This record gives sequence, structure tokens and C-alpha cells, in this order.
Amino acid sequence: MKNKVARDIPDNILKQMARKPFNGVAYGHPIAQRVAPKVRATTGRDKVLSSIDEVVAKTVADGMTISFHHHFREGDYVFNQVMRSIIDQGYHNLTLAPSSLTNVMNDIVVEAIKKGVVTNITSSGMRGSLGDAVSHGLLENPVVFRSHGNRARAIEQGEIKIDVAFLGVPNSDNAGNANGMDGDTAFGSLGYALIDAQYADTLVLVTDNIKAYPNTPASIKQTQVDYIVKVDAVGDPEKIGSGATRFTKDPKELKIAKTVNDVIINSAYFKEGFSFQTGSGGAALAVTRFLRQAMINNQIKASFALGGITKPTIDLLNEGLVARVMDVQDFDKGAAESMKDNRQQQEIDASWYADPANKGAMVDQLDVAILSALEIDTQFNVNVMSGSDGIIRGAIGGHQDAATAKLTIISAPLVRGRIATIVPNVTTVITPGDSIDVVVTEIGIAINPKRQDLIEQLSHVPGLPIYTIEALQQKAEKIVGQAKPLVFTDRVVAVAEYRDGTVIDVIKAVKD
Repeated sequence: MKNKVARDIPDNILKQMARKPFNGVAYGHPIAQRVAPKVRATTGRDKVLSSIDEVVAKTVADGMTISFHHHFREGDYVFNQVMRSIIDQGYHNLTLAPSSLTNVMNDIVVEAIKKGVVTNITSSGMRGSLGDAVSHGLLENPVVFRSHGNRARAIEQGEIKIDVAFLGVPNSDNAGNANGMDGDTAFGSLGYALIDAQYADTLVLVTDNIKAYPNTPASIKQTQVDYIVKVDAVGDPEKIGSGATRFTKDPKELKIAKTVNDVIINSAYFKEGFSFQTGSGGAALAVTRFLRQAMINNQIKASFALGGITKPTIDLLNEGLVARVMDVQDFDKGAAESMKDNRQQQEIDASWYADPANKGAMVDQLDVAILSALEIDTQFNVNVMSGSDGIIRGAIGGHQDAATAKLTIISAPLVRGRIATIVPNVTTVITPGDSIDVVVTEIGIAINPKRQDLIEQLSHVPGLPIYTIEALQQKAEKIVGQAKPLVFTDRVVAVAEYRDGTVIDVIKAVKD
């Protein structure tokens, strides 16, 4: 069956997974019943156990769904310690449901799949050896990829039912009051973990820092926590975030960033009280720098900044150029350290951030979102998941969620090396073209034809070259030539959902 972005979704996949095909970005106002976790009363019981082996033996059983968060990023120690215990204790047929999978987790997940410990995975994304293994058909069942907002929706509505959540935290007291702001391994906002804490039947905190009771402020509360395990270290602080994220010096990235800024400040959305979300890459940080100067020059202040937060965004907050920072995840040490001292930096969970099925997500209030892409096609569809070789090497993250902004800008080079970024058809549709307003490259921009208002606003900006998306694709092809078509088998190895839970695309196994 072909869905709204003309992707052929096998009927057997839709039936097997009880899913509907993607039918557009409009979500409407559905009424859904949220689920609740089971609660095991813990009155009078000591929650602190002696080891990860002990807590795994107490909580895990064959066939369960277990979850983790990825706020430690490449510095995570908790995931591998827990998975090692699960593998060694001989559990099987588990569903792995982390908020995302980072490279540091890859090898042990591949081992778990090979030994039949893990037979299902749902995540925001995967990369490296794990992405390669899944792309070649190692996992028995298709991976389900969800955006951060869609994961929150799926947990709240019971599509993901978490039996045990193992959440690494940089501090906790002996009752389970914990936050992400204090300690040697502090990472700031616990935004993605808070949904797991609220809905998991059993919640285990793993920490290297037991504090005096009561530990406040408490992002995770003792009313949610079943067990606590103290370990020597929950993560490597140097890999969690080391200083302010690097500003790019690459001339191409700087030109893209300046052009993005030109698009923003010449749009109708650049006005007092506007809101925005940027990413954490070099070009995105350069946009923040250009935007800062434009705000100063025009005496304009933003109402809030959203999403994964970096030190440059916190600098805008401290300068008074941004009134509030709504923080679901911190991408560097500067942003993480700021949270515990700045009342205007608000920790938010993934539901508040981007769940389309709640009573009002932050992304619904966004004026401007600047996002990246691996590929963009001539229908403005965006791929952030599959590489040019068809291998899974990315994550949906909050891409689909933030693309609901009033002005969604994709910034990307025209080509990367010998690979075109603007293509006739993307390998995998992750964010539909109906969500994308402007594509910015180093040679110029393309505006989605449905946005005639933006075409009118930007067509008279001096020095801003405007092309059709087809013209940009042809320019890219002229530089690198036509790509050899990828060859896949018929086996579906992953399903990509849109943020409402419908199927926007499938990923098939690559043919050797």
C-alpha cells in the first residue's frame, strides 16, 4: 500500500504491527486513554541493593520490555553494565526500548541479538556496527524507529509497555529522589528519562552518588522508584559533554549559517517574542551566533528557545536575549551546569516537549526550527536515518517533532564529498515534505512552493539566491553524477513511524 508520501508499505507489515500508513501531517484532536504503571508498595523496605546482578535477578524475566535513556551519550556506563548482567544471567526474548542508542552501546546489543537475548528493538535511532548488523538482517523482527515525541505518545498510550526501566542518574538519595544536575557525572535535563520514570512498572535507578535524604530538587521522585543500585561510576564526564560545543570555522558551514540567518530575519516570524529551536552541529551553532547579532541590531528578544540545549543558547539566556530555555536534553557541559542555578532554564519531559497526543506540546508554539539532513528530495522529504549506502546510521530524534514549526528550515551542503545531498528521491522518508518550508545550501535556497508567503517575503532580499528544489538537485547531480541505485532485499528490517504512530516508510535489508 502506498502512503501519503508515495512509499510502498507492505500490507503484511501493517497487519503484523497493527499500524496504519502515514496519511499526512495533520493530526486532528484524537481522544485517547493513557495507561498507568503497576505499583508495588515499598513501605518499610530498603530500596538500595548491593549490585546490578542482584537487581537484574529481582526484576527481569524472559519476554519483558526494558528501557534506558541516552542522556549520558558516548559516556554511558549504565547500559553496558546492565546488559552484561542480563546476557550473563541468560534471559531471552527481550524488547529493548531505549530513548536512543549511541555508539558506545553497539557491540553489546549486537551480542545480545546474536544470543537471542534481544529479539525486538524500538528506539529513536542507531549507528555504527549495530546499524550495519540490523541493516544486514541480524535482528529477528523489524526495529521500530520513533521520534522523541512519538516515543512519549507510544508509552503514554501503552503501545510501548515498559516492564523495567534502568535509569542512570548522577545522584539519588536512598529513597529514589534524583536529578540530573548535581554530581561528577551531571548531564542536566532528564527530559527523556522522565517518561520512563512515570510509566514503567518497575523503576531502577543506577547512581554513583548517594546523597542525604531528602535529595532536592527531585526530577525523579521516590514515589516512582522501586530499587536503587550504587556503582563506582555511571559515566565518563569527559564524553558526556566537554566544555562549550565547537564553533565551526568551515567556510561552507559559515556560509550556510549566514544564509539561514538571512532567511529568518527577513521572514515574518522574526519579531519581538519569537521562539526557535536549533541543533548542536557546527553550522547550527554558527546560526545561533549570527542570530544573536541580528537580535541585538534589531532590538528583538525571543520568548523561548527549545530542544537540545547548548552553551551558546544559555549565553543568549544570560544576556537577556531569550526569556526562557525549555530544556529536554543538554548537549554540552556548559548547558548542563547552568540548569541547577538558572530558574529560567526549565527542565521538560519528552511529552511536554513534543507528544502530538497531549493537551499542548512545546513544539506547537515554535516559530522557527533549524534542522539538518542526510538527504532532501525534490518533494522536500527529508532523510536523517539511512546513509547513501542504505545502512542505518542516524536517528529521528526530534526532527519530525520540531518540523511542525511555522518556519522549518533544513540546512545542508549541496554535496558531501562525492555524495549528493539534494536527490530525486531520498533513501528513507523520515520527515515529510509538507513539514519543510525552506532548504538552505551554500549556493542558495529552495522554498517549498506551498509557501507562497515566504517566496514573496524572501524574493527581494539582496544577495539571497533562490532556486527551485529541482534546480538544486540538478546542480548537485552535475557535480557528483548520478548515484548507482541501491539494491535491497525484500526483507523489512526496520519501520519508521511518523510522530502520530503511522508508518511513513520501511527500511529493507541491504543486498551484499
